[in-house]
Amino acid sequence: MSIDLSQKIYVAGHRGMVGSAIVRNLQAKGFQNIVTRTHSELDLTNQAAVKAFFELERPCQVYLAAAKVGGIYANNTYPAEFIYQNLMIEANIIHQAFETGVKKMLFLGSSCIYPKLSPQPMMEDALLTGNLEETNEPYAIAKIAGIKLCESYNRQYGKSHQIDYRSIMPTNLYGPGDNYHQDNSHVIPGLIRRFHDAKKKGLGVVKVWGTGIAKREFLAADDLAEAAVFIMALKAKKYYSVVREMQSHLNVGSGQEITIKDLALLIAKVVEFNGKIEFDPTYSDGAPRKLLDSKKIRQLGWQPKIKLECGLVEAYLAFKELRFQDS
Repeated sequence: MSIDLSQKIYVAGHRGMVGSAIVRNLQAKGFQNIVTRTHSELDLTNQAAVKAFFELERPCQVYLAAAKVGGIYANNTYPAEFIYQNLMIEANIIHQAFETGVKKMLFLGSSCIYPKLSPQPMMEDALLTGNLEETNEPYAIAKIAGIKLCESYNRQYGKSHQIDYRSIMPTNLYGPGDNYHQDNSHVIPGLIRRFHDAKKKGLGVVKVWGTGIAKREFLAADDLAEAAVFIMALKAKKYYSVVREMQSHLNVGSGQEITIKDLALLIAKVVEFNGKIEFDPTYSDGAPRKLLDSKKIRQLGWQPKIKLECGLVEAYLAFKELRFQDS
């Protein structure tokens, strides 16, 4: 059966790293009717505004990539904003999508949903089996709520209204469109900016938060976008052959992990910063490891394609282009 490339698809969060990658992927596949709204045009935490938007546009599919995101510093500094805004965005979009007849939706979560000391690699069934990592608990709680919203609507209305709301949990992401804020960014964009600025200023030392021994898994945003569109296109029988009614999310990761120290050395190489790197153990490392078990989505047929160093080169080129535009 051919895919209807004219169907209306709403991508929430299209200006973010993930949302913009999904839009690129859909456009590359020939989808012609992609609906977006900027934050100034639509405040997703405003229930009445979201209701009016869905009643006007009535999309066939929704990719829920909108979220308030940030690194350890931002999560520690703004916990109330992280839990409130993400809960409101998810609840408003999922409910209004249902109210206006949206049959298919994809919710994008985060690997931080799993307990801090989960066995590695983390499997989907580790969800809700232990305490969360303290620094991003509010964000993680919100993302868990998003999964359970999708599951609950499926349980109550799946058969009667033929809805199919799915969830994927990506590992740490990076790529074009990332947030390079000095304090509120994740580790890769934060290090790209620090090494770039140090190189331009002729500094000999760059300090990196933490001990450097923590391990992380990274996935290029364009690989995640390919996974998102792939999952949305799967027949229900195939998708639900690897998930359960109350554990319906899928991990999406590269399967490779790297220490923060080695990551810093790799980014310094990409940026061509030749100075010294010093680690500051007074800052938290966060969870010691965060590696996802992604065998279920691989079993369905998806595989990552972008190697870390190649992806970092693309991310740095995008950062320099952004700096050029801002100058």
